[in-house]
Amino acid sequence: MEVAKIIKEKLGTIVDVRSYDEFMGGHVAGSINIPLNEIPHRMQEIQELKAPLILCCASGNRSGQAQVFLTAHGIESYNGGSWLDVNYHQSQTS
Repeated sequence: MEVAKIIKEKLGTIVDVRSYDEFMGGHVAGSINIPLNEIPHRMQEIQELKAPLILCCASGNRSGQAQVFLTAHGIESYNGGSWLDVNYHQSQTS
């Protein structure tokens, strides 16, 4: 499924994997913050989120790492890239 469609139609959960400080400096409305290094310790919480997960960070690097990890653990997730890109897609919601 296309990331833009999932975001526009609010079919999943947007997870920002940047640090808390980065997240507080600006983030996608309605997104939740689970820093990349906390993901392995917060798997139960992650499994309870509405899937699929759209992962974002500053550039797409950390969200890509998170996507590989989560997919390996059976969680449907997509790398949305930069949070600014995800924010743009969300702003296109009709």
